[in-house]
Amino acid sequence: MKKRLLSIILCLSAVSMSAQQPVSPNGKIAVKNNGQGISICYLQKQALDIPVLGYEGMKNGKLKWKFTGMVQADYQMIAGKKTHCTNEANEYKTSLGSGVQMVLRLYNDGVAFRYELSSVKGKLPKEKTAYQIPEGTKRWMMQWTDSYEGFFPLSTTGKIKPIGRMAGVVKSPEGYNLRWGFPTLVEPQEGVFMLLSEANIERNQSASCLYTDGDLLRVTPDVNEVKLKGKWHSPWRVAIIGDMHDLIQSTLVTDVSEACKLKDISWIKPGVVSWIYWAYNHGSNDYNIIKKYVDMAATLKLPYVLIDAEWDEMKDGRTIEEAVAYANSKGVKPMIWYNSSVGWIDGAPTPKFRLNKPEDREKEFAWCEKIGVAGVKIDFFSGDCQRDMTYCIDLLESAAKHHLLVNFHGVTVPRGWQRTYPNLMSTEGVYGAEWYNNVPTFTSQAASHNTTLPFTRNIIGPMDYTPCAFSDSQHPHITSDAHELALTVLYESALQHLADKPESYLIQPQQVQDFFGQLPTVWDETRYVSGYPGESVVLARRSGTTWYIAGINGTNNKKTLDVDLSFIDGGDHSVQLFADADPACYQLAAEKDWLITNGNQIPRQIATQPRGGFVLIIK
Repeated sequence: MKKRLLSIILCLSAVSMSAQQPVSPNGKIAVKNNGQGISICYLQKQALDIPVLGYEGMKNGKLKWKFTGMVQADYQMIAGKKTHCTNEANEYKTSLGSGVQMVLRLYNDGVAFRYELSSVKGKLPKEKTAYQIPEGTKRWMMQWTDSYEGFFPLSTTGKIKPIGRMAGVVKSPEGYNLRWGFPTLVEPQEGVFMLLSEANIERNQSASCLYTDGDLLRVTPDVNEVKLKGKWHSPWRVAIIGDMHDLIQSTLVTDVSEACKLKDISWIKPGVVSWIYWAYNHGSNDYNIIKKYVDMAATLKLPYVLIDAEWDEMKDGRTIEEAVAYANSKGVKPMIWYNSSVGWIDGAPTPKFRLNKPEDREKEFAWCEKIGVAGVKIDFFSGDCQRDMTYCIDLLESAAKHHLLVNFHGVTVPRGWQRTYPNLMSTEGVYGAEWYNNVPTFTSQAASHNTTLPFTRNIIGPMDYTPCAFSDSQHPHITSDAHELALTVLYESALQHLADKPESYLIQPQQVQDFFGQLPTVWDETRYVSGYPGESVVLARRSGTTWYIAGINGTNNKKTLDVDLSFIDGGDHSVQLFADADPACYQLAAEKDWLITNGNQIPRQIATQPRGGFVLIIK
C-alpha cells in the first residue's frame, strides 16, 4: 500500500511540475528548455546540453511539455547484467512542428527520447540532433569503424588524430578524426558520468554514429534507402546519467527496447564455449584440431564448442557432419561459423552466400537443426545501414525458428535486440583478444583498454571479447594470468568464448580447471565496486547465492584495488581467491581461507602486479 501511495505522489508531483520542466521519478534528473534545444541536469547541475533537435527544414518554437504518464519496465532476461530488470520513467511529449513529435522519458538512471513523424513521404529527412561536449571535458570515445573494434582513449578534446588505418575513418582538413561510434562516455562533472548510445533499432531504421562539428557531436543515422509512407519513429536516443554505480548497473538500453518476440525460449541456454581460431589464427578445416577442442570442452565441463570458418573445406575427406556428431557424442553442443556475405567477401573465408536469400537461409538453418548444431556465429557485416539492420533481424528470427543461438561478429554494437530476440547470445563489436593475432599494438595497450570496456562498451550489452589467453598467439600478451582469468567475470556475454588452446587450459591447476566448468554466464545481479576507466576496475556479479568479484589493474605499476564487501548478506561464506603471485602465476587461497560471518563485512584491498588482477569467489 505504501509503495502504491508513493507512486501516486510521485506521479502527481510530476504532473504539477510538467508545466515547468520534465523530471525523473526520483527527482535527480530534470530537463530544462534551452532555446530550440534542451539541457539535462543531474542533481541540479548540467550534465548534457542538446542545443539542436529534430530534422532539417524545421524551426522549433518554444517547447511545451505535456506529461503523458509513468512508464514502467518489469521484465525477465535470459542473460545480461541482471535477470530481473525494473525501471520507471516519467514520459513527456512536445510538438516540434512539421508533423514531428518528440517523446521524452526521464528514468532514474538517464534519459531516452525519440522522434515520431506523422507523415513521411519517400526518404527520411536529415536528423539534426546534436550533443554539446565543451572542450576540456573528459571523454572516452572510439573512432568509428564498421566492426566497432577500437580503443576508448581518454581525452579532454574533440580534436583527436585518427588511430591506425581503420575502415570508415573520416578526417577534417586539419587531420582530426570526425566520426565516432557508440557508446561514448563523458564525465561532465567530477564523479558524474554520462554514457551516450541508442536503442531499439527496427526494420525501417538504420543505426547511428556521431560526427564532430566544433564542440558538437551530431547524431548521424547511416544510409537508409527505404521509401516510407505514413508514420515512422526514430530509434531511442539514450543518455545514461549518474555515478558509476548507476551506469554499470543500468539496463536502460533494454528498458526502452521491444519486449521479447519469441513464444518459446526454453531452449535458449547460455554457457561457456571452447573456441577454435585464436591459437592458430585460422579456421576449422582440420577434424583432428576440432576433436581436441571438443575433448577440452568435455574435460572442463563446458557446454559448447565453436567450430569457426572453413568447416566447408574440411581436410582428409572428413566432413562437418562428422565433427558435429563427434561433439554431440561427447555431450558438447557445437556451433558453426558463417560469412554474412555483405561485408568482407573477396578474399574472406567461407562458407559464403548461404544466408542472404530467405529461401537459402531457411534451408541452411533447417539443416543445422537437423544435424545437431546448437547455434551460429555470423561474421563480417558492413556497418550501421538499414539494409544490415534488417538483415540481422531476419537472421535472428529465422534462427529462432530452428532453435539456433546467434553470435554476431564483425558487426555493430548491441542496441537492445538481446531483449527482443533472446537467442542473440552475444555480439562482438569490441577490440578483443582476437587482435593479438593481427597487430603488435594490442600487447602494450590491452591492460589499460581492458579497464575501459566495463565502463563503455559492455554497459550497453553482451560483448564477445573472447577472453582468457594464458599463452601467446601471433603477438605476445603481457597481462598476468589472474588478469586474464578476471576478464571472464568482468565481461558480460551469454556465450563466453575461451580464446586459448586446449594445452593452455589443461595444464592449469585443478582449481582453475574447475573454475571454467562452474563459471556462470548468466548473472542475477551486477554491482560496481571500484575503479576508473583506463586505470582499474572491480565488479561483482551474483549467480544464485554465489558472488564472483573480479578486478584488473590497467597500469604498468603495482596497484592495490579497493574491494568493499558490504553489499554481501550476512551469514557464513566460504571464499576462494585467484590472485597475482607474480605477473604470470596464480596464488590460490584455501577454500576456507576467509570466513565472513553475520554482518562482519570488512572492506578489503587486494594487491595486484602491473597489468595484474584477481577473482574472488564468495559462496
